[in-house]
Amino acid sequence: MRSAEGKPGDARWPREGLNRGVIGGIDEAGRGALVGPLVIAGVSLDETSLLELKLAGVKDSKKLSPARRERLAELIRERAKSTVVVEVSPREIDMRAKRLMNLNTLELLKMAQIAKKLSCPTIYVDAVDTNERRFGAALSNRVPRVSFVSEHAADENYTVTGAASIIAKTVRDRRIRDLESSYGTMGSGYPSDARTISFVRNYLLRNDDFPPFLRRSWKTVQKLERVHT
Repeated sequence: MRSAEGKPGDARWPREGLNRGVIGGIDEAGRGALVGPLVIAGVSLDETSLLELKLAGVKDSKKLSPARRERLAELIRERAKSTVVVEVSPREIDMRAKRLMNLNTLELLKMAQIAKKLSCPTIYVDAVDTNERRFGAALSNRVPRVSFVSEHAADENYTVTGAASIIAKTVRDRRIRDLESSYGTMGSGYPSDARTISFVRNYLLRNDDFPPFLRRSWKTVQKLERVHT
């Protein structure tokens, strides 16, 4: 391991600080996707691993290449005290939507489950609510023994949350690759990706139905259905 260079305030020093024992981070991948699961991951790290991963380049997964993410994900799993992954299927997302549960509430439930399994006194969460304090308070109500730091862009600001974002993103990417091996190229799975829209439209034309791994409750899907009919 590289030596613990730097000091608080140095770019090489984890913003979470050291000497806090084991801390946790939670983040998600695939929240706005049409295709595939929503993946939420939690990671717990001791201070030695936290600094090592910071120096290794762990940060927001969106700022890393796929190959770099995969290498760092392997290192994170090796160094983490615990890693917890929850995959929420399109079917569950649609079922909850029918019961008028929005995605913020669904993620709140799943993140609370992960927080209980991490068993850390402090957990840094990338807030999914527009009001980050409200989201942190809602988590605290469900897991009162944990102190939550709930912030937007926590995956950019905290190494431990960045580690969770890398785990979530690499798991989701593998699920998309698995689907592509059976169904063909479908892009990133997001509605902003022309390849994804083309895949869904062509699947609908060929089969007169949507693929089983699509989130049917999304407005983009409903629009495609209206055009098809």
